[in-house]
Amino acid sequence: MPFKLIRFGFRVIRFGWRRSRRVAGALVTRMLFYLNNVPYGSGLESYGIPIVDINDGCSMTIGKSFSINSGRNYNRIGRQQPCFFIADLGGAIQIGNRVGMSCTALVCHNAITIGDDVTIGGNTVIYDTDFHSLEPAQRVRFRDNALAKTAPVVIQNGVFIGAHVTILKGVTIGAHSVIAAGSVVTGTIPPNQIWGGNPAQFIRSLQAQPVYE
Repeated sequence: MPFKLIRFGFRVIRFGWRRSRRVAGALVTRMLFYLNNVPYGSGLESYGIPIVDINDGCSMTIGKSFSINSGRNYNRIGRQQPCFFIADLGGAIQIGNRVGMSCTALVCHNAITIGDDVTIGGNTVIYDTDFHSLEPAQRVRFRDNALAKTAPVVIQNGVFIGAHVTILKGVTIGAHSVIAAGSVVTGTIPPNQIWGGNPAQFIRSLQAQPVYE
């Protein structure tokens, strides 16, 4: 009986610790968004603390019911990292309503637009820039970010992106499409399709879904 009471006590303490950690993470996340001038809608849920760095001349907006898992203690599928929301060189990040993501990095030097009802799996990265110039002379001391090629990334409504996916500049993913885990997406993907691989290739079509705003 004493052993059972001790074990029960540890469970209560563990539950309380997890609960307080989640509350603290949500509060810190809201503060980071506020300090970076990031407006967000109601229903924000943050498990863990993201990295938020929205530089001068850049912007980020978030819709309603945004949910993130950030760091090693949440959605533990391996390769844990915090979520990164980085905008520089005039970049604009726009996230719609009811979007969820885990350990995801958005690095924006142009524009990243995510629609409504999008699910993004753990360890996914979305880059709208090459980061560096293709010209060797311009890469001296790695100070050529402003010279790198950029192009907007658009992820339309209802898209599901699996874990460990890389999405590169200029990509548009059509509504309701699915990207298989581990894929590298380099081009436009039509609506209602499954794509996967490196580079991502068409796998099969999905039943067409109604278009909604």
